[in-house]
Amino acid sequence: MGKIIDCKQISLKIKSEVIEEVQKVKQDNNITPTVVSILVGNDYGSIYYHNMQDKTARELGINFIKANFDKNVTEEELLSCIRKYNDDKLIHGIMVLLPFPGNINKKKVLNAINPNKDIDCLTDICMGRLFKSDKIFYPCTANSVATIIDSLGIELEGKEAVIIGRSNIVGKPTAMMMLDRNTTVTLCHSRTRNLEGIASRADILISAIGKPKYINSNFIKKGAVVIDVGTSSLNGKITGDVDFDDVIDKVSYISTVPGGVGTLTTALLFKNLCEAVKKCI
Repeated sequence: MGKIIDCKQISLKIKSEVIEEVQKVKQDNNITPTVVSILVGNDYGSIYYHNMQDKTARELGINFIKANFDKNVTEEELLSCIRKYNDDKLIHGIMVLLPFPGNINKKKVLNAINPNKDIDCLTDICMGRLFKSDKIFYPCTANSVATIIDSLGIELEGKEAVIIGRSNIVGKPTAMMMLDRNTTVTLCHSRTRNLEGIASRADILISAIGKPKYINSNFIKKGAVVIDVGTSSLNGKITGDVDFDDVIDKVSYISTVPGGVGTLTTALLFKNLCEAVKKCI
């Protein structure tokens, strides 16, 4: 039977490191790391995430500023808000929560963020530098996947990693981070032929397609590491892409949903904030 990866323990270790960094920068430079989170409208998921970020930030000793706008906000009002915080030397990180109302040009707004304050790695500049292995910050979900895999202490060089899902938020940046670890990467998507056959070659299988329990034991190579990034609602419960009960006897390690990748993302976001502070000193 495969081992369940203790992602909560990994998250606690990251948070402990962040607390130390926050305390050090306060003591040495009289600076309190400060982040602004911009929320538009009343999307339930965004509000929940907004509040969870706030709670975690305060636990870590970080100043968290909420900039809330109603759904009728104009694009120019958002851009003006971002420009203000770009110019404010006491603000070290800027986050913009998605989704936006349809009247807002998402790409224009996100690219208005100063790349040195883009701790969520949403701007074209930060993403482009990641693809050149010249990162400013790592995207938090992709970094969560890589951090979980690193925590296992297994040899990665030359291993075959298959990623299912090619989004700009998860699939593509995860592929780049796995390439940086010298794995051989295959990036699959909805139009990939023989997906089951390709996945079953993988030493490391990462799924981020948002189809509940889609990945069964036929997709799994014996002894594979499986990282489940998918989150869907099934019968009122949050469910991952992987049919856990069907694959557990075939994997070596597996992350769960919930309790897996998502437990690390906020901690890693604030680790990025600490890196942003260093750029200001």
